[in-house]
Amino acid sequence: MDERIETEKDDKVQAEEKTGKTSGRVRLKKIVYSAVFLSLAMVLPFFTGQMQIFGKSLSLMHVPVFLCGMICGGGWGMLVGFIAPTLRSLIFGMPPLYPNAVVMSFELCAYGAVSGFLYGLLYKKKGGIFISLIAAMLIGRLVWGLASLIFWSFAGKTFTFYLFIKGAFIDAFVGIILHLIIVPAIVKALEKANLLLLNKNE
Repeated sequence: MDERIETEKDDKVQAEEKTGKTSGRVRLKKIVYSAVFLSLAMVLPFFTGQMQIFGKSLSLMHVPVFLCGMICGGGWGMLVGFIAPTLRSLIFGMPPLYPNAVVMSFELCAYGAVSGFLYGLLYKKKGGIFISLIAAMLIGRLVWGLASLIFWSFAGKTFTFYLFIKGAFIDAFVGIILHLIIVPAIVKALEKANLLLLNKNE
């Protein structure tokens, strides 16, 4: 009887150790993935920076943030989204730190958080990735508008409803279409390769 109890205890300890090791590996992978997505957010805007017409509207910095949220989870997407614009401004001088980069930090933070949270709930449902992405785009743009209203006023500038519609939808139209095409395609490819870390315990 005592031997049986000891065996059960040993099995339980081994299972806990195995779970702990697996959890640590998942966390390490999420850290590495997030660092890669942050690096991409730093670099990708260089590829379109010289394009006078569509360069700015493509918003390539947004793509790694959406991916980070959907692949690593909302918390990691939120973190990368919040850091990326300000860090890029401090290192490369673009976007301008205040109010642009500060406002973008809140916007991208919302993109990463919402895309990751919703996709964690809907990833098994048909069309879940598009629902998550579109919802994140809308909420992120609302956050951008609210942050712009606040921080522009601190800078002595006026942020109007027209500027919100123009910046959030009209000027960003090409980027919105691009994101709706490439983000789901990349996420699905990584999912098939079993590289999705969403909903895996840390």
